[in-house]
Amino acid sequence: MPKEEKKGRKQAQRDEKGRFIKGATALPGKRFGTGDERAAEAGRRSGESRREKADLRRLCQLWMEEDVGTDKDGSKITGGQMMVRVAVKEVAKGNPKFWELLRDTAGFKPVDKVMVAEVDPGVIAEVEQIVKETGV
Repeated sequence: MPKEEKKGRKQAQRDEKGRFIKGATALPGKRFGTGDERAAEAGRRSGESRREKADLRRLCQLWMEEDVGTDKDGSKITGGQMMVRVAVKEVAKGNPKFWELLRDTAGFKPVDKVMVAEVDPGVIAEVEQIVKETGV
């Protein structure tokens, strides 16, 4: 495999003989940097991303509380009320994603929990017998 195709080096700068230039940038305006420099840059970018997501979350919360329209009888409707009305219409059309949205928003989302425990076989038989008797 030619040196140009080696992973991570194909964009590095080379001299006229094709050798890698020490300290050259991998991309225009970027240095390879040390581990600490790369970690600091990753931390800055992570912080920016978290702030953007938090801003978007706050904007959505404001929209949900804000009056965005009026009802047929003239009463004001908030963004959250409008979202629920649209979701209910979509559920009536048979859209399962909106059914999940309404269920989860109402607080009825099933919790996926897996419990691993060692149980005595006698206890298992006893529980199965109770289940058979009650018809659950």
